[in-house]
Amino acid sequence: MSELLGDARKRALKELIRRAHAGADIEELKAEFQEQLGTLTPVEIAQLEQELVREGIPREEIARLCDVHLALFRESLAEVEPLAPPWHPVHILMEEHRRMLEIAEELRGAAERLTRSPRDMKLLEEIERHLKHVEEAESHYLREENVLFPALERHGITEPPQVMWMEHDHIRSLKKELKQLFAGRKAGYEKGLAEFARALSDTLMGHFHKEGKILFPTALDVIPQEEWPALRADFDDIGYCCFTPPPPPPPRRPGKGAAPEVEGRVALETGEFTPEELEAFLNSLPVDITFVDAEDRVRYFNQTADRIFVRSKSVLGRTVQNCHPQKSVHIVNRILEDFRARKRDRAEFWIEMGGRLIYIRYFPVWGRDGRYLGTLEVTQDVTGIKRLEGERRLLDDRPGGGE
Repeated sequence: MSELLGDARKRALKELIRRAHAGADIEELKAEFQEQLGTLTPVEIAQLEQELVREGIPREEIARLCDVHLALFRESLAEVEPLAPPWHPVHILMEEHRRMLEIAEELRGAAERLTRSPRDMKLLEEIERHLKHVEEAESHYLREENVLFPALERHGITEPPQVMWMEHDHIRSLKKELKQLFAGRKAGYEKGLAEFARALSDTLMGHFHKEGKILFPTALDVIPQEEWPALRADFDDIGYCCFTPPPPPPPRRPGKGAAPEVEGRVALETGEFTPEELEAFLNSLPVDITFVDAEDRVRYFNQTADRIFVRSKSVLGRTVQNCHPQKSVHIVNRILEDFRARKRDRAEFWIEMGGRLIYIRYFPVWGRDGRYLGTLEVTQDVTGIKRLEGERRLLDDRPGGGE
């Protein structure tokens, strides 16, 4: 960051932010900022917050006071408006922001009206419809976490995505409360529903403002133009909410000097594959697998037809710690440390998700010479397996062979 700001300017900015965190008057700080420093770009603000985290300010504090930072730098960001063509991931995210805010505002209004007309069936149907749209918006956050954030990290912007992910988890908790309140409809639930709908709307407005003014302009600045088509392909793999974006432009054909495909076989101790066979074989496994190397970086995942957890190619090369919410990172680190120290030979968890029982296991991977090579994650839907009873010794001729 010193290349952008200069050490003296950087120290002055940090001091202003620390005073803001301590409760100093924002208007006075804004006046000092304008007098001493003038303006900042979104990239400079993102890098400034990143350096503050590295120097000891907790991410939770940065997340809590992002609104303070936006107020402090408001004039610098007033003219910032991310510009990208309609096919572009940033344009898609911005358009989804607009539509998601409309849905949240409509849900808020309907929930407030429900407190006055709790038996209005049309109003209940409207709220149910809005809640369905709110739930479908999950793909928006998954695309940011699994595609955009890894791309930013590859280009040196690591802390702002983590802060935004923390806010995503807070949004998810509000959505969960709304869903549970509406599903249970216990006496007096209407007031709680209106309160959480209001909180969701306000939270989305603040969160989208931060992303639109700082995160997205930073992404456009640091991610090279030639990388965006591949990120868009990852977006397509995860899917969309709110609307269907236009297709990206067709890729340019490779020139005459393009490298030819390499043919050959992958020789293993107990057999061999062509690369095509090996990839198809791994994708045909009845489990999701992910390999994390000895440096804790994601190096491979298979692509099963019914993958349980979202994976995109953008996570390849990303540290596994950055692939989990901050609240879970200590568990990830403990598992990896135990594997390296040979304190355990597996770690396993199981969770209920959408009425299915999901079994998640981690195994250390060792080389022939005893070196730790990494960790294998295996995720499996065991709902049907758990229900098995007795024996089946004959072939089931139904399509699919069973469930």
